[in-house]
Amino acid sequence: MNWVIKNNIDKESVKKLSDELNISPILSSMLVKREIKNFDQAKFFFRPNYEMLHDPFLMKDMNLAVDRIQKAIRDKESIMIFGDYDVDGTSSVALLSLYLGSIGLNVTTYLPDRKSEGYGISIKAIDNAFEKKQKLIIALDCGIKAHKQVNYAKEKGIEFIICDHHNPDENIPQALAVLNPKRKDCVYPYKELCGCGVGFKFVQAIESKQIVDNKIINYLDLVALAIAADVVPLTGENRVLAFIGLQIINSNPKLGIHSLLKKNTKKEYTISDLMFYVAPRINAAGRIKHASLALELLISKEKNSAEKLALEIEELNTLRREIEREMTVQAVDQVDKSNQKLNSIVVFDSEWNKGVVGIVASRLVDKYYKPSVVFCESSKGYLTASARSIKGLDLYLIMNECKQYIDQFGGHKYAAGLTIKKENLEQFKKQFEDIVSQTIDSSIFEQELQIESKINLSEITPKFFRILKQFEPFGTGNKSPLFLSENLRLKGKPFELGKEKEHIKLNLSQDGINSYSSIGFWFSNKFNDIENKENFSAVYNIDENNWKDVTSIQLKLKDLK
Repeated sequence: MNWVIKNNIDKESVKKLSDELNISPILSSMLVKREIKNFDQAKFFFRPNYEMLHDPFLMKDMNLAVDRIQKAIRDKESIMIFGDYDVDGTSSVALLSLYLGSIGLNVTTYLPDRKSEGYGISIKAIDNAFEKKQKLIIALDCGIKAHKQVNYAKEKGIEFIICDHHNPDENIPQALAVLNPKRKDCVYPYKELCGCGVGFKFVQAIESKQIVDNKIINYLDLVALAIAADVVPLTGENRVLAFIGLQIINSNPKLGIHSLLKKNTKKEYTISDLMFYVAPRINAAGRIKHASLALELLISKEKNSAEKLALEIEELNTLRREIEREMTVQAVDQVDKSNQKLNSIVVFDSEWNKGVVGIVASRLVDKYYKPSVVFCESSKGYLTASARSIKGLDLYLIMNECKQYIDQFGGHKYAAGLTIKKENLEQFKKQFEDIVSQTIDSSIFEQELQIESKINLSEITPKFFRILKQFEPFGTGNKSPLFLSENLRLKGKPFELGKEKEHIKLNLSQDGINSYSSIGFWFSNKFNDIENKENFSAVYNIDENNWKDVTSIQLKLKDLK
């Protein structure tokens, strides 16, 4: 990997902030790189609180949506809450159903079946609402392109409130209200909310009209989970929502979240724990069986029920891993056997599991570092796929250039879902490769480690680490900083870990005085490749290790040279 140090900052601003806050220049430079240049901005960054959230009524159509909910309450209506089957959608439905139920609304929930209904608002759900004489559907984390479905619902006398965060088309569906900060005509100041974040803004607006305080802050554990799973930027309002949400997760989370976390012995959970431990398990329900299992877990109010559901979801996640491993091996085999030097990857197998293609696409990006699309059989004559991209390559724009071969697609810059006719696979594959090749230059395929700063081990003091922790929560837009230390030596012998001894634990020293324990996952070969083990450099995150109730600073290795 290329090591790139971010050095293009105003040194005067760094010194001024360092003096003003009484922190090290390394920490003040981190703040300046995050556009924080004075005491007040630093206070906002380090001490996020609920009052910092924007007025929800700044969002286009919010008044219309709230008025419609108040009418539903007055008329004692039954309404449907519809959501996508991923973590963001499931968390959104859990949040809104719990809240609207608490203020007296009769709600039913609907999550589509991934295999038979696919992504987005389904006609089957609208028919279901019609049969139940429901006049309102709230769609969460989807719907921004559901023109046909909204029109179909209108014909049946059903209104829609859409809460979405995906990129809209030039025209938006003719729903009663469309809450989406990415609308061109929406002046809402923060554009990067996840679907559950938009749902929470809706709840915030409804709550402002209530007489009784329903303590909606307690729903932010669900929002934090969705923020982690959907990998939205941890900046601005998302940082505030995630910060408060993590406080709730670490004090009094929903029973469902607690039941998935309790096997993990950490004292304090982070966004990474939600992303890598909770989110895959919530997703496994929809990938292998049905997302309603995950929803039932998230809204569970009874301990035994939550633990039973968590156990079932754990088993589904184990099965998901097995399927994923097998599919990944087959996909890699297809790529290697093709012997084509292409800038993109498009693979297909009629037997692949629809619920796992997104994970396999991510695995292909990890292995080959190329934009990857993984197709499987959908319905008769149709294929469905998940696509993942690499830094500097906007997948959404590329799909737009291939739309003559696509029946339906949606997503973000780095992840998308699409459906095509089976007969169009080869044309799509060629067009996708052509557009990717026209868009990129060769340097885009070189993976980079963006290093925050060079640092001596002596500078990693308890005070430094204490302030560094206040930069959390880390994630997209506020990544866990990578540091570079040079002229390192090994103190003592390396210790190998793992079944195959694939991980390694090292004691690193510098200047013969300062030393720190470090761990490198999948690092045994990398360490053996270093020619001179008496003088090498390391890039790492500064983390902590909890062992037998003792907490110590530990370096988490990312690369060695």
